Amino acid sequence: MKIEIVNRSHHALPKYETPLSAGMDLRANLDTSITLQPLERCIVPTGLFIALPEGYEAQVRPRSGLAIKKGITCLNTPGTIDADYRGEIGVILINLSRDAFTINDGDRIAQMVVAHHETVEWTPVEQLNETERGAGGFGHSGEK
Repeated sequence: MKIEIVNRSHHALPKYETPLSAGMDLRANLDTSITLQPLERCIVPTGLFIALPEGYEAQVRPRSGLAIKKGITCLNTPGTIDADYRGEIGVILINLSRDAFTINDGDRIAQMVVAHHETVEWTPVEQLNETERGAGGFGHSGEK
């Protein structure tokens, strides 16, 4: 699939790091570094603008290495970029560690997955059909 992209960053376009990767790394596009203190959050610009086709979205997700090694993750995960959005892609990062974390220009800060989605049309009814699970919610199946 081909997607139009404007790259106003200092970096190459996002790419798949391995042949079977679902996500492409997004890089910070910064004039000066950002230091995130513990529990602090910010929006990190990428310098990228995309035009997705109708019926598609781009999801911004955390990078697992940053999450486990540094405690850095994305808020609003997955963040959704809609097909009609034309603004700059920004990544909302939060520092969940006990230590300050510095984000430098070019750092890989998140990953983006492009996915197809359906548009629903609601059918109002008075009652839903029965299932074995029923209204069982969080933890309904027990611990084992």
